[in-house]
Amino acid sequence: MASHSTSSTTVPRKRSKTQSEVAVNPSFDNLPSSLLEVIMSRLVLKDNIRASASCKTWREAAVSVRVVEKHPWLFCFPKRGTSFELLDPLHWKTYTFNLPELADSTLCYSRDGWLLMRRSVSKDMFFFNPFSRERVSLPKFEQSFLVIAFSCPPTSDHCVVGLVSSLRFYVENQERRITISTCHPGATEWITQESVFHSVFLWHDKHHSKLFYLHNRFYFFHCFNQGGGSLHSFHTSSRTWDSHYAYVSSEHQLSYYQKASFLAEKNGELFLMLTSGNEKPLIYKLVSSNWVKMSLTELDGLTFFVSFITPS
Repeated sequence: MASHSTSSTTVPRKRSKTQSEVAVNPSFDNLPSSLLEVIMSRLVLKDNIRASASCKTWREAAVSVRVVEKHPWLFCFPKRGTSFELLDPLHWKTYTFNLPELADSTLCYSRDGWLLMRRSVSKDMFFFNPFSRERVSLPKFEQSFLVIAFSCPPTSDHCVVGLVSSLRFYVENQERRITISTCHPGATEWITQESVFHSVFLWHDKHHSKLFYLHNRFYFFHCFNQGGGSLHSFHTSSRTWDSHYAYVSSEHQLSYYQKASFLAEKNGELFLMLTSGNEKPLIYKLVSSNWVKMSLTELDGLTFFVSFITPS
């Protein structure tokens, strides 16, 4: 009589890698956290998000270095057609969009990922988001204008659009007149008003910065060839203007009529940049109604992105 012999099945235990084996065959999920953070910090946002899906270690490193305050990108219009390019100037990456919605339109202003557009023929104005393809209409503005800006995305209840359509100077009575119009998404018309200032300084409708919004006010800086300028601000709620002259020292050889001026904001503080030909830009910060020149040390690596369209 045969008897069945029983044999036990042994499951081999997984052997842990020794330190020498790890050194020879390293795993990417075991990279030092400091090295991972350096790698993740060099990725654009899209690649950072993709990398964070790899494993828990990568996700923690990717999230820790994501930049909340994004730098501006360049939106490039084609000479013809509807193929637009979005250029990341820091990482020099280009993305292409086909946007037939923007055909026969001019870019007036951009902020927070939104474009403020105007039809060349019909003069219709609208907001457009090139990422979501969302469109928000504004009342038509028939006249030409000098500068325009908006406060925040049109999806916000606090969004307001402002434009200056006229700057005039009367020599005989040293009178300046500014015409400003405002509206908001959902409005049916623009609200327009003309204000009068008195000044001994001659000014011209081409020697000013672009319009800039900060703390419920639209700002613009007007250059004088006498060695200074005036900062004008329009309060959107009370619809009143503040205007004061401020001296700005000039190290550029060209006159103020040959300069370009730009306003920018950082942590609630207002900055002024003056450029002139190929000379080094000059940076000032507004302190108690006076422009204080900033050195490179005081700027502490702060980078300004400026163009003739955006406020940055």
